Amino acid sequence: MQSRRGRFSAGTTGVAAAAALVMLLPFGGGERGDDRGDRGGQGHGNDRARNVIFIQGDGLGLSHRELIRLATVGKDGQLAMDSLEHAGWTTTDSADAEEAVTDSAAGATAFASGVRTYNGAVGVDVDGNPVPTLLDAARGAGKATGLVTTAQVTDATPAAFGAHVPDRGDQSEIARQFLESSRPDVVLGGGEDWWYPAGDPGAWQDNPAKDPTEQSKGTEGNLVERAQDLGYTYVTDAEGLADARGRKLLGLFANEEMFEQRNEGEGDLYEPEVPLVDMTAKALDVLSRDRDGFFLLVEEEAVDEFAHRSNATRTIQAGQALDETVALALDFAARNRGTLVLVVGDHATGGLAIENVDPDDEGGEGATTEDGPFDLAGSDLQFTVDWTTGGHTGEATPITAQGPGAERLAGAQRNTDVHDAVLRAMQGRGRG
Repeated sequence: MQSRRGRFSAGTTGVAAAAALVMLLPFGGGERGDDRGDRGGQGHGNDRARNVIFIQGDGLGLSHRELIRLATVGKDGQLAMDSLEHAGWTTTDSADAEEAVTDSAAGATAFASGVRTYNGAVGVDVDGNPVPTLLDAARGAGKATGLVTTAQVTDATPAAFGAHVPDRGDQSEIARQFLESSRPDVVLGGGEDWWYPAGDPGAWQDNPAKDPTEQSKGTEGNLVERAQDLGYTYVTDAEGLADARGRKLLGLFANEEMFEQRNEGEGDLYEPEVPLVDMTAKALDVLSRDRDGFFLLVEEEAVDEFAHRSNATRTIQAGQALDETVALALDFAARNRGTLVLVVGDHATGGLAIENVDPDDEGGEGATTEDGPFDLAGSDLQFTVDWTTGGHTGEATPITAQGPGAERLAGAQRNTDVHDAVLRAMQGRGRG
């Protein structure tokens, strides 16, 4: 749909269609109506979150959120991700002995486990020992669980919630652990290459024209067949996802990421086979059938990847897809009390600065080039984007939240505090 490829607006077809799907879903039927202390989106009562929708924009700093806002709704507008009731910020430091700035693996492990670890580690502490995650806790409480991302489903962020490995690069082992250990009910995203051994291309052909380097390279055998043996329905495209039935769902919609992260004009693409909002809508459909509720991680990876490439055009586009998905989650929460929704970034990327158009102020070359100009939505003004690095930066990232326990996510906090607040909300523990 055109709106998913271009600018977001409150009336986009993507949001309308996905929201319509959410409105039609049963979401647990009668079980949802019982009064077990859940008090909707206000965070009152015993603060028990029956459902958690944990939304992460990878690389999403405050300046990225402002970039998306200015390009999408302008000075007087508000993004869905900025409309949640409680707001704060979280430090992003890892416990790495050699690097001051975190990577996505350590950042996601802090969110998932409440443990600071070294860069590159997922679901383990600094000594390599496995640490329990929010997904583990949810499953232990009888909840359904899901992982949705535009990255490989075995990339750092989903891996930190659903696996325990010392090296984030061991993606086939991560996939194996999904199937045989953490067992999320829904896994949707890219990365089919890690589920098939070399020489077996699966549904997504090896060495495609848009990226000839991509090809199957799994190290744990045919994990798609293993998933099907374990009862997962496997789908590879939008039609298959729409038609899928059952309570266990694996969808792999690209060889690697669901986009092409290149410099602007050099083959960069943000055209996911299945938009993030549609993957999320399907995940909510499946997971909300569980009478005990669910935990769902949703990640938009492309914000980070395009910021690494100093590509503000695609960063905006990915951010608009993220905000479309946040709007869907908030619509679900409004109709399903006891749902905690939070939106956060694991770190910031690119050292992004928003500036006035000034031909005498050129920001350099390569990773630090000035980008734009871009239209300021709803006005005749324009702005430029200056990038200071092609890597991650160490500033705190914003967090917004609403629902049971959301007030604990307001104000200044550590990234590990996010885990603690969500865990307390799922457990229904008070503020003490």
